[in-house]
Amino acid sequence: YTDWAWTSFVVFSISQSTMLVVGAIYYMLFTGVPGTATYYATIMTIYTWVAKGAWFALGYPYDFIAVPVWIPSAMLLDLSYWATRRNKHAAILIGGTLVGLSLPLFNMINLLTIRDPLEMAFKYPRPTLPPYMTPIEPQVGKFYNSPVALGAGAGAVLSVPIAALGAKLNTW
Repeated sequence: YTDWAWTSFVVFSISQSTMLVVGAIYYMLFTGVPGTATYYATIMTIYTWVAKGAWFALGYPYDFIAVPVWIPSAMLLDLSYWATRRNKHAAILIGGTLVGLSLPLFNMINLLTIRDPLEMAFKYPRPTLPPYMTPIEPQVGKFYNSPVALGAGAGAVLSVPIAALGAKLNTW
């Protein structure tokens, strides 16, 4: 479980940092407004609160959904954009680095406030897939030594020289 928790934390940190930086830089470069990243992060936070409320209304506990901490990192991004005098490359490099370093830190502190994630995982398990959605294992390598596969492979390899020879013979 700890391996899964660490992996998901790293993956979500990378994806959320990227989502914040790309979206906010896009908005800032086209609007020129330095506070756009904080505005963008606030909108994402409100959307997550709505999702949290929806899960709570379905009977799940309040801390079942953890709201990511985007706003302080977005404020750092806005500050770096303002400080670099609208130099978009510096805003991307410096602001992106600040977000990439700060967002995982803020989220790790945020995740410490959740009571016993392991208990949550067992108390509210994921629903199982219905039979028609169960993935089928790929049949890789099953016919590796079959005569049909060997013949098909040999035929594919030899078809080019044979076709070339037929074209040559046809010109005579």
